[in-house]
Amino acid sequence: MKILVTGAGGQLGRCIEQASHKYPGLHFTFTTSDELDLTQFAVVGAFMRREKFDLCINCAAYTNVEQAEKQQEMAYLINAESVNNLARDCDETGCTLIHISTDYVFNGRKNSPYTEEDSTDPLNVYGASKLLGEQYIQEATDKYVILRTSWLYSEVGKNFFNSICSKAGAGETLNITSSQKGTPTNAHDLARFILNIIAEEKLKFGLYHYSNLGEATWLDFAREIVSLTKPDAVVVENNDFKTLALRPSYSVLSKQKVQEVFGLPVPHWKESLKQLIYRL
Repeated sequence: MKILVTGAGGQLGRCIEQASHKYPGLHFTFTTSDELDLTQFAVVGAFMRREKFDLCINCAAYTNVEQAEKQQEMAYLINAESVNNLARDCDETGCTLIHISTDYVFNGRKNSPYTEEDSTDPLNVYGASKLLGEQYIQEATDKYVILRTSWLYSEVGKNFFNSICSKAGAGETLNITSSQKGTPTNAHDLARFILNIIAEEKLKFGLYHYSNLGEATWLDFAREIVSLTKPDAVVVENNDFKTLALRPSYSVLSKQKVQEVFGLPVPHWKESLKQLIYRL
């Protein structure tokens, strides 16, 4: 099976590449945005027609939530228009598309985990652009898996986990909000899940939610990180941050559908965090 991984220079793409050697039956092509710029529609189309991939895992995205408010055209170009073009190229060449989306398609006014059937209502440009990308995929092709996830972290790249570890290591006081509740998700878990459903031929088309189990605020997450890495670090609750982008106050995703359909275990966020730290 020939598999294209776009956005391979990002966090999830790098985690997939790290795990790929464990799947000898799968043959990967990893492309960074420099090697395959999804905004160059004609180039992407020619590449897809030439290579004839069986499957594409799209990890490419504009993920800077704050900056998206200032660069709306760029956010929509990468998260929506480029996804539309890629989905149509996949449909034309018979390639299945696995696309990564976000919990930020919801407004956060619900008090129980969001299911795939719940109405979407993004509060910011990032969430709106990702939602439009989802809609484009569903219009362009029938052979897709959309995976909404949340609060991705790992030892790779820029993310909350690495930021907390760096600041705690430098002796900084950590001022963290408790105004948002979601689920920290180990990017390695999501990478393994994606590769497992491909390798075990469990791929079922549709829209799914995948994050680790449990829920937490950013403050809970920070406290758990420092308790395992630097227990003497000072963590202070601070909800006075001013941000350009509104964020959902509650964005926990229900994993019931993904567990029922694929039958694969989903780790709890605390256990997954421990495993990552012990491995480093």
